[in-house]
Amino acid sequence: GRHSMLPRHVQRLGRDWITHWNGSQILTLNSPVSSCMRWAGQYPPWASFPLPIPADFTANWRLPPFFGPWRQFQNSKWHLDNYTQSSCFHLPNPSMKSEGEEPLTKKRRLSGQHDTSTPEETDFSNQKEASCLSVVQNEGKHNSKKGTIKRHWEYFCQQSRTMKISENKESDQSNTGSEATFDFTVMSYNILSQNLLEDNSHLYKHCRQRLLFWTYRFPNILQEIKQLDADVLCLQEVQEDHYKAEIKSSLESLGYHCEYKMRTGRKPDGCAICFKTSKFSLISSNPVEFFRRDIPLLDRDNVGLVLLLRPRFHCKTNAAVCIANTHLLYNPRRGDIKLTQLAMLLAEIASVAHQKDGSFCPIIICGDFNSVPGSPLYRFIKEGKLNYEGLAIGKVSGQEQFPRGQRILSIPIWPKKLGISQNCVYELKQRRKEENAGEKLEAAKLDNTQEIVIASEKLSSKLRHHFKLSSVYSHYFPETGIPEVTTCHSRSAVTVDYIFYSAAKDDTAAQPGAGDSFHGGLKLLGRLALLTEKDLWTVNGLPNENNSSDHLPLLAEFRLIEW
Repeated sequence: GRHSMLPRHVQRLGRDWITHWNGSQILTLNSPVSSCMRWAGQYPPWASFPLPIPADFTANWRLPPFFGPWRQFQNSKWHLDNYTQSSCFHLPNPSMKSEGEEPLTKKRRLSGQHDTSTPEETDFSNQKEASCLSVVQNEGKHNSKKGTIKRHWEYFCQQSRTMKISENKESDQSNTGSEATFDFTVMSYNILSQNLLEDNSHLYKHCRQRLLFWTYRFPNILQEIKQLDADVLCLQEVQEDHYKAEIKSSLESLGYHCEYKMRTGRKPDGCAICFKTSKFSLISSNPVEFFRRDIPLLDRDNVGLVLLLRPRFHCKTNAAVCIANTHLLYNPRRGDIKLTQLAMLLAEIASVAHQKDGSFCPIIICGDFNSVPGSPLYRFIKEGKLNYEGLAIGKVSGQEQFPRGQRILSIPIWPKKLGISQNCVYELKQRRKEENAGEKLEAAKLDNTQEIVIASEKLSSKLRHHFKLSSVYSHYFPETGIPEVTTCHSRSAVTVDYIFYSAAKDDTAAQPGAGDSFHGGLKLLGRLALLTEKDLWTVNGLPNENNSSDHLPLLAEFRLIEW
């Protein structure tokens, strides 16, 4: 007929548009489409609106974003809310299956994750680690305040919270016992640079616009920092103009001393490490730039920052803790750059944390590593070794299940002029160690050995580092096997943020063998529990009304042990 140019399902509008009510009753809309009602997509998911709203067709008629073939429309869920009394329909937001669930577009990302449990069934009170994990209980996971999720403290064999060491407790300084302890907390938090948010707005289509303004976000972020009250903050994506204008001064007013390293090139953000002056004093601050003009491989502007801190109120005057913070390259297909950046950071840590007797002081490495648990890069950090022979560049970080491009890592990955050995230390120090060891050998035998070592190092596909590191988080909930997530936006919900630490020998949460090359070490006392993707989509993912970054803050409590 006269509407032959329109799709068939649009031609049928106003003629036989019906929806089922309670399975048996049918409500027919008698008024024509032009005076019908606004679509659900124009309202928040909780808004109810009159069944017919007389309106001008040209001003109010819009096709709903989910409008497709009639079968799809017929199957979408309509709810009738007191129709006989108020003549109102309640149409759920088309991007959500129902209130409190994740968007339908996110379903496909839960591949292999058949989670049918409700948030109540995955309550943190049921979680137990093999290392005597206890969970501090509160009123429930979902806070009474709408739109928030309660995160719980999980303690490892410690039922009480941190024992605060007061400034007037001079007995600690004069203590001459065989073991001294010092408790402190460390946070790692990617706060989402405003420039990066605006440049990647497609990742935040699920958010209301007002929640994405910096004037809304910063007070939320600062309030989170105040509430969690960490002794050390490792922040990523700290935008320079915001840092200078308000972040630094706000944190200093809370008792923090701040060290900042902006990314190279024209990138406006960087990494910051802030520590409470009541708990630590600064020994040295060491920025690391991963860009090298003379090395084509290192053409990216990522940075790291390594601080050496001295704990206050500690019996040993030479006690120190090395804190490192970084944000590695995102690009999933450039694992060669990621591994080289990591090697540069580890070499700087080895230089800063090295003690006179050849051991290392306790080390904590925080940051956004843009790599998932179990990936080759992650295993290299935890296991201290990686044989990358035949490894595809796109598989280094594990960010893509089916990486595009299968170019193999070259051997060696970085050129010799970088000055970093395959053991992730500066080669000058490596050479000195080899020379000291070589003095004990016969001259003729030494010449042969050096030739073999040099030849084998050039062809070696094995990376190593000297630290035996453990992860604060286990990355999966032990009761269900569901993954923890540290970041969640429109395209991804995964773990990419970590806190690694050098564990003391008696740390029940550490991996086997940790702490062999350290004086004392760190014992993990507790951590702020992470959430599942399903949990986060009950509050519309990240950022949301109360959490103003697309990452969650990680928080751990440590005890420094000196022997």
